[in-house]
Amino acid sequence: MSGWDIADIPDQTGRRVIVTGANSGLGAAAARALAAAGAEVILACRNLEKAAPVAAEIGARAQVRALDLADLASVREFAAAVDRVDVLMNNAGVMAVPAKRTADGFEMQFGTNHLGHFALTGLLLDKITDRVVTVSSWGHRFGRINLGDPNWESRRYDRWLAYGQSKLANLLFTAELQRRLTAAGSATLATAAHPGYAATELTTHTESVMDRLLSIGDNTIAQSAEKGALPQLFAATAPVEPGGYYGPHGIGGLRGYPVRCGSSKAARDERKAAELWELSEKLTGVSYRFAG
Repeated sequence: MSGWDIADIPDQTGRRVIVTGANSGLGAAAARALAAAGAEVILACRNLEKAAPVAAEIGARAQVRALDLADLASVREFAAAVDRVDVLMNNAGVMAVPAKRTADGFEMQFGTNHLGHFALTGLLLDKITDRVVTVSSWGHRFGRINLGDPNWESRRYDRWLAYGQSKLANLLFTAELQRRLTAAGSATLATAAHPGYAATELTTHTESVMDRLLSIGDNTIAQSAEKGALPQLFAATAPVEPGGYYGPHGIGGLRGYPVRCGSSKAARDERKAAELWELSEKLTGVSYRFAG
């Protein structure tokens, strides 16, 4: 079955795209594809040494800027240096890591995957001309938002449940952002995507036996990072539905070309989305300003 592919990306000449975590995996694949279509791409990365070769491979259309989503001071510094951007691709993330804290004391996965991107989007919102794309995961389906203890301070830490919570938060954030943009009469879009099962470095940092098990899946089941990046590229460049969520068309949403996909009931909870938004503003100190 053939479907939407890299060759279908519309001409991106004159457009600027920020891709977080573009030093490897899905982010690097997305940055390469966007630049090949004519876009200027800002690789927003914590590891500048890993990002430099990716930018060099892309060429003159790429630049590297420092961004550590696990440090709100870094997020603010990065955002302050951006004058305009057409598309913000919230791609960076960590998965199933041991119990760790961000510079601001947040649980690492919730702090990086959700709160860091929540703060970044809010600080850049009035500079974004087209859309915000946030990368979630099939793992959102086992996620539950614990508003009373989102940072696992009074519960026994579970790395996979923490990951699921952060990816569910990505979808709740996207839906609530779109509702607020629409209410303000803004033409800016909020969309989300997931890669299915893609072979990336994300599966090699659990610091557990899962690294070995996931590597087997990477070599036998997973699709390439280039294929895995297609849904977020579609969400970033194609005509899409406001608040739409896109992923692979194949069985279980693990592989294939991008299509509109479904999400869990928890991801469609408007009350929980609004409550998470209020909590996120409180934790990050970033309040959104919406203009029509």
